[in-house]
Amino acid sequence: MYGFADAARTRLVEQEAAVLRVAASRRLAEQPYPAITDWMAAEGHLTTMGKLWRPARLAEILANPAVAGLVREDDGTLVETGGLGAITREVFEDLERLNASKRPAEGRSDDRDYLLTGELSADSVCGLCGMPIGASPSNSGARGYRCMPSTRQHPGGCGKVRLNADLGEAYVAEHVLAELMKPEVRAVVESARESIEAEAKPLRRRLAENKKARRLLSTRYGQSEQVARRTAPDAEGPVAQVEAANNELLRQLRAAEQELDAQIRRDSSRLTFIEQLALLPRAEVPDLIRWWGHAPLRSQKALVGAMLERVALYPAGRGSRTVDGDRVALRWRQWDQEAARRAE
Repeated sequence: MYGFADAARTRLVEQEAAVLRVAASRRLAEQPYPAITDWMAAEGHLTTMGKLWRPARLAEILANPAVAGLVREDDGTLVETGGLGAITREVFEDLERLNASKRPAEGRSDDRDYLLTGELSADSVCGLCGMPIGASPSNSGARGYRCMPSTRQHPGGCGKVRLNADLGEAYVAEHVLAELMKPEVRAVVESARESIEAEAKPLRRRLAENKKARRLLSTRYGQSEQVARRTAPDAEGPVAQVEAANNELLRQLRAAEQELDAQIRRDSSRLTFIEQLALLPRAEVPDLIRWWGHAPLRSQKALVGAMLERVALYPAGRGSRTVDGDRVALRWRQWDQEAARRAE
């Protein structure tokens, strides 16, 4: 989770935790999530995947009791886990009260209860414009997916695709389970799983080192930029040479930042995929359909993300209310290539 240095949430990443505290305080001041993520983008705060924050993702983080070192019991009671929190319990409870006061009419679905959104699931995109698909309940409160119209926060969406979530998720689940139930597919997945999971430890170490280097570069860039601004733009002679040298240093630092950002994004994406594998049903699970029916949403998302690289949604034909291959296009992950990649 953003703000934490380990999966057990025993150590904070103070720089990220501070961002969450500010985001929470802005939310309590009743700023909308798009405005808060605009601020985060302007300040250069990225997700753990190295991507720009999306309002739904920030809302999901701030609504997770773990962000405050809490866990919710089956009866809804919040209890301390003994772990650290990026925000206090009081702030989290204030956020919950605020969200409850602004919650839409009874029966409207929770944005977090969607199979095809979130970091663990496959990339879900609009088949017409290629922009990410978002969770968007209908006016009646039915869960749905939608290509969001273009906005300043997320430019480029066409807004022309909508899909009932229940129908779309049933279609995807049916095809994913049918594929994984093939003996040859399960054999390939199992043979690749162990070797791929071995990548996790060195990958986490490299990711931590690159993030640390990225923070140091940002500090160095800021210091050099201040020096460059203090240098007179119309200076001649040695001062002009210093200015030119500073500008070249800024260019090199910026190029290094961009290279690190790209590597962090690649490594974060790969690590997310590896972590998905731990949530998949093992080969000894005899009844995958029964497993799916009882599996938590996180495990279901992980299975979809491990089996599919992308889900593309298309508009319905005139008068059509069915979900088929014309409306949902699945791009399967090539597990034989995953195995070959690890063997190289």
